[in-house]
Amino acid sequence: MKELVELLAKSLVAHPDDVYVRKEESADSILLEITVNKEDLGQIIGKRGRVIKAIRTLVWACAPADKRVLVELAE
Repeated sequence: MKELVELLAKSLVAHPDDVYVRKEESADSILLEITVNKEDLGQIIGKRGRVIKAIRTLVWACAPADKRVLVELAE
């Protein structure tokens, strides 16, 4: 999942070398935190949040049934 989010984020931004995805896993959830260049935040969020929502939907579809997956953007 981390690799999927990283691939999607890098393909959307102007500075792909500045993309970093941190994965934090607990017993019942997985947190994926995306860090991008400040200039690229708008491209990851998209109009009305459509792009980040689409990324979250794809990750949710790939997630194991017993874990909750959260995708967040680091400021």
